[in-house]
Amino acid sequence: MTVTGRTVADNLALGAFTRRRQPEAEARRTRDWILEIFPRLRERLSQQAGTLSGGERQMLALGRALMSKPRLLMLDEPSLGLAPMIVKEIFEVIVTLREHGMSLLVVEQNSTIALANADYGYVLEGGEVALEGPAEQLARDPQVAATYLGAKQPKEG
Repeated sequence: MTVTGRTVADNLALGAFTRRRQPEAEARRTRDWILEIFPRLRERLSQQAGTLSGGERQMLALGRALMSKPRLLMLDEPSLGLAPMIVKEIFEVIVTLREHGMSLLVVEQNSTIALANADYGYVLEGGEVALEGPAEQLARDPQVAATYLGAKQPKEG
């Protein structure tokens, strides 16, 4: 969650608070890397976070979390309420983070995009794990597709 009364730059600086004993140059390198991933944030560094669009706020929240250089990043519904173009951009960043060796735990109702970008998946039903396995396998399973991904099940017979 962003601090809406602060600028984008202030929010990113707040994200580095847990690393305040590190050299300032390291925090600047991390911030520059985040601004490469989210170029829109670079354009809005002096803008109040409360004036950003929903997608930009989500980018800022991710950027602020990344400033602490976590080993595990947990995301709860990163696509919720966002335009499809922004969802695509957010998941491209998630893939980039994974490629950089970061561990991610993503809880997402948009199961199609979640499975397309995950290594492993869990399908929850009624608060219980109904299915689990490699994401690619879950996405190809006709039963999973029919029940959870909205695909039509092939007719038998």
